[in-house]
Amino acid sequence: MGLEKAIASGKEHRKAYRGCRAWDPMCRNHGGCTYCLKSRTYRTQKELEKIRFSRDDAENEKN
Repeated sequence: MGLEKAIASGKEHRKAYRGCRAWDPMCRNHGGCTYCLKSRTYRTQKELEKIRFSRDDAENEKN
């Protein structure tokens, strides 16, 4: 059954997008909006920051 036919017959059960996904198409699953990207990669960014800090600290100890 096609999508248009399912909608017309009332058999379409997709939920409408809610929250920021309703107004920003970049904010869908695995999207690229900055808010979701920061939320999704928070742990990775913290690990990278820790590595950079330890590298800078090691360079300062050498000098």
